[in-house]
Order: sequence, then structure tokens, then C-alpha cells
Amino acid sequence: MKEVYSDNTQLIQALKKGDPKAYTYLVNSYHHKLCVYAYSFTHDHNLSEDIVQNVFMRIWNKRENLKDEFSIINFLYRSVYNEFIDQYRSQKSFYPLEKKYIDALNTIVETEDEHSLERIIKLVKREIQNLPPKCKEIFLLSKEEGLTNIEIAEYKNVSIKSVEAHITKAFSILRNSLGEKADLYLFLMFR
Repeated sequence: MKEVYSDNTQLIQALKKGDPKAYTYLVNSYHHKLCVYAYSFTHDHNLSEDIVQNVFMRIWNKRENLKDEFSIINFLYRSVYNEFIDQYRSQKSFYPLEKKYIDALNTIVETEDEHSLERIIKLVKREIQNLPPKCKEIFLLSKEEGLTNIEIAEYKNVSIKSVEAHITKAFSILRNSLGEKADLYLFLMFR
């Protein structure tokens, strides 16, 4: 029988008592969402899994310190973000992120709640899918695959000017559909 906790306080109290069912419920309820969230920072599935596992282990090991009034979901998302930053700082040589990327992450995390961040990622992906087909293909070759404009032009057998025009058009459409923070969102998705 699957245990269900009717509210946040009940779940935290069960965790503090060391109830393994509460821990199982916590992992089953939030593991996937947190991995998706971590992946939005790392772009590495294994690292995302490690970050989330570390967060769950830390919560279990320090469960007595949980406060009943915590919002467990906000606490989990903030913990994943903090764990990512800790991993980055401890292994800078493996994760050559620019200061600009960390600053952008801080801006998003501080101004958006965690549900908004998930919504933003889905929105950006949806808006990219809505781009005109050729425009979308060239934009993704540039941003997801990391190809240069020259490489895309050779691969698609088009002029460099055509590649530049499609990428410019994609950015213009995305800025219109995503609003004032479009550049920040796109930077985070395609650093």
C-alpha cells in the first residue's frame, strides 16, 4: 500500500521520526522532477542524478533539523540548486561555466519559484518547436549541436547569410514569444 501524506507538515514530521515510508514517498514523488530541474543546469544526466541523490541523502541524514513550517518542495528545489553550485565550485576544472552563467542562474532562481522554472523550460522548448521548420532546424544545429554558421552552411548546402538570417529570425520570434527575459532563458538552455 502506497503511503500518502495529506500535507507538508505531516510529511516532515514523519521524516523527522525516521519513517522509511515517508522517505520513500518523498523520493517517489519528487525524484524525476528534481532530476529534470538539475539537468536544466548541468546538461548531464549522470551528474543530475548524483546531485538529486546527494540532496535526498542529506535530507535523510539531517532529517531531525527539518522545520515543520518548511515548504518541502521549495526546500528540495533550493537544495538541488545549492548542490549544483557546490559541485561546480568544487570541480571547476570539470565544469567550465562562465561567471555570466552562474549570475544568470542566480537571477532566475531568485526571481522565479521552482514551479515557474519548470514552466519556463517547457515554454522555451515549446516555442522552439513552434519555429518555422527550416528556422528551427538551423537554430537547433547552432544552439544544441554547437555547429558554427560555416559548418551549418556546408551541412545544409546554403549560404552563410542564409544561416545567419534563420538564426536571427529564430531569436526574434523567441524574444517576441518569451518576453523580456528571453535572452536569459535561452542563455541558460543553450550555454
